[in-house]
Amino acid sequence: MKSFLVAGDRSGSGKTSITLALSALLSTDRAVQTFKVGMDYIDPSYLAGVTGRPCRNLDGYVMSQEEVRAVFAHGCRGADVAVVEGVRGLFEGAEALTDLGSTAAIAKQLDLPVVLVVNARSITRSAAAIVKGFLAFDPDVDIRGVILNNVTGTRHREKAVRAIEHYCGIPVVGVIPRTEEMELAMRHLGLVPYREGQEHGEFLTRIETVKRMIADHVDADALLALAREGEPPAVEGSVYAAADPDVRIGVALDEAFNFYYADLFDILASCGAETVPFSPIHDPLPEADGYVLGGGYPELFGAELEANTAMREGLREVSRNGTPIYAECGGLIYLTDRMVLAPGFMDAGEERSYDLAGVFAGETRMPARRMLGYVVGTSAAGSPMGEAAFRGHEFHYSSVDLAPETRFAYRLSRGSGIRGGFDGAVRDRTIGSYTHLHPVASRGMLAHFTDCCRG
Repeated sequence: MKSFLVAGDRSGSGKTSITLALSALLSTDRAVQTFKVGMDYIDPSYLAGVTGRPCRNLDGYVMSQEEVRAVFAHGCRGADVAVVEGVRGLFEGAEALTDLGSTAAIAKQLDLPVVLVVNARSITRSAAAIVKGFLAFDPDVDIRGVILNNVTGTRHREKAVRAIEHYCGIPVVGVIPRTEEMELAMRHLGLVPYREGQEHGEFLTRIETVKRMIADHVDADALLALAREGEPPAVEGSVYAAADPDVRIGVALDEAFNFYYADLFDILASCGAETVPFSPIHDPLPEADGYVLGGGYPELFGAELEANTAMREGLREVSRNGTPIYAECGGLIYLTDRMVLAPGFMDAGEERSYDLAGVFAGETRMPARRMLGYVVGTSAAGSPMGEAAFRGHEFHYSSVDLAPETRFAYRLSRGSGIRGGFDGAVRDRTIGSYTHLHPVASRGMLAHFTDCCRG
């Protein structure tokens, strides 16, 4: 198996579109396993869409080194090539003086060679200085090659390539020209999940545009020559150990709810759960011993969610009857009484309001101040997720205003949560939070939830 990591010199370098196109190209005659550094749903949806294999997330802040290695080994089973997409700039992380949570940390933990994407807009010889600085900043990060992006003209290309290869001693394996067609395609990709976008011909055309451009301007053979080659890593430990299913858990999965880490389904299976997908937009509520409502874009489908009265009433009834429900972000929103969208939001001329499931007394308002970042907290013993310390992520533009008497199971030492550092609203055996948990890092909490479903 060959493996390498694509990193950027900064956010906006173009690494996401380049990694997507490279993965699609390599998948034409190879089994390509992709990974994404950080807690993210949209980029992995693209990478899974073009390779046909679930993309898996690697996050050094949320996950231990053992968990990072376990996820990587599990994903690489049967793969010919492993491609890891970094997050932001190569050395950006959770702290100023360590590489915790960074792409660089993942590269070192997994011993992956790095291909650095440099935004070369308006620079030539200075590009060599940038690469030289990255090489010197942490010699333990194995940077083996460069891809230049936003290059204009033959002279720009020749000067930048010659400078990098002379001063830095590593090859430039790709030079992507700056064109209006490429910029338009890259600007729109990544704004919506692959599942939603693939229904539109224009969306798929943009993917093909990026794929064609990368095929014409990146030397795939030279890139693979820089990759690490060896046997796929051995799967160790019991994180993914199989268990005979003895409980059914319904998982909301449709246009509105699709923010799930690929490992969720493996981890639930290892806890003895059979997962049953259902759509809050289109379906009646299936019979199950518990339910999971992940994140997504419920605000885009307010009318459709409101119209499925049977689903809303069904969730409210099973919650009142004590059936465990776990909801994250978009799922939390769906469990409130209503969702109110402000005038002008999503180009609407007036305020709109949609009735939702009404499990939690209160309403959601959008838009609100953007909340983005890591979360650190503890879960109370009496919650459906059990007593635990956890790390996760929050990313939303909404505010959930719940009744004053609402109980919370999570106390956060980092992050905002629903209200004043509290998250994980609880009613009966239903819990809803803004916190997104990684299934491997929080396997114990999911195991506790599965046990609640058995009860």
